[in-house]
Amino acid sequence: MTLLLPRADGTTRAYEPRRAPSRVAPAGSSPLTSRTVFSAAHVVADPYADVSPDSPAAVDWDATLAFRRHLWAQGLGVAEAMDTAQRGMGLDWKGAAELITRSAAEARSVGGTIACGAGTDQLTEPADLPTVRSAYEEQLTLVESSGAQVILMASRALASAAKSPDDYLETYGHLLRQASEPVILHWLGPMFDPALTGYWGSDDLDAATETFLEVITAHPDKVDGIKISLLDPGREIALRRRLPDGVRCYTGDDFNYPELIAGDDQGFSHALLGIFDPLAPLAAQAVRALDTGDTEAFRACLDPTVELSRHLFQPPTRFYKTGVVLLAWLAGHQTHFTMVGGLQSARSLPHLARAYELADGLGLFPDPLLAETRMKSLLTTYGVQQ
Repeated sequence: MTLLLPRADGTTRAYEPRRAPSRVAPAGSSPLTSRTVFSAAHVVADPYADVSPDSPAAVDWDATLAFRRHLWAQGLGVAEAMDTAQRGMGLDWKGAAELITRSAAEARSVGGTIACGAGTDQLTEPADLPTVRSAYEEQLTLVESSGAQVILMASRALASAAKSPDDYLETYGHLLRQASEPVILHWLGPMFDPALTGYWGSDDLDAATETFLEVITAHPDKVDGIKISLLDPGREIALRRRLPDGVRCYTGDDFNYPELIAGDDQGFSHALLGIFDPLAPLAAQAVRALDTGDTEAFRACLDPTVELSRHLFQPPTRFYKTGVVLLAWLAGHQTHFTMVGGLQSARSLPHLARAYELADGLGLFPDPLLAETRMKSLLTTYGVQQ
């Protein structure tokens, strides 16, 4: 069957979907050894819940946890309650807390690796620094009590309350001293969340980097690693070369991840990526090649996926979740294309059509006919007659 896919100029073009099943190798049972790899996982909405975009998130817990088992089966870790899970964009702290508790329990039951975001999103009004710190402490305690590793997330409230780099140094220093185990520090750039502009006390990224490094070097025993989401590979490489021994760099660069994970003669990045939600099987296959020392096979597997990732994460980048959930539906991981907060409407139909085409070309769909049928139904719903 030929699909008519819409172009941005209002015309359509014929596309012939692939017929062959996914080219991805079956999931291996052995753990990944050369890199630590987390997939930031999306949540599955409950499509039958009678909610509005302003309502608390209604989550389909069975489907959400099933998707995490899919990620663990590939050998990947799950980065839970991050921005990919629509944290701060449809998923509030109450929902995130339940997600953390449920996913951490599921991880224990299957032996999966999990790290969870701790932030300050229970604060819905402007707050002073002591209040921000208390909010962080509440979430830090919950994540640790769940048995998961802590990802100390960037905070909109802290970005608003902080007046200088010293406010960041004091706040993070206090939290790291309290942490029971080493945490992952998360620097999320303003392209992912405009409210985080000027994080670490400066709009100048060089100055912000120095403050960030000062936090790390003051507490190297409490920092497992850093997650950088600035979409700037040169800055990430320069920063990882300055990290104290034993502190890892987890790339969050959804534009340049193959080269950053492959690394160079001075080091490499591990991964904590939203794009590894739809790419999980290919990501695992690629890293297993890297485990054998075959960098060429690793790049051959992941390099072709960059076009899809750059498409999903194109500006406004924070709406990449819509494409991620579309691909999960097309791949058969959920029965519908509905998102918490109604964010299935956050990308245009031409954008979604191109995401389908790129993913189909990569052989990402285990059942191409199912993906084709579902894409046809979406196109028809939008008025593109086939």
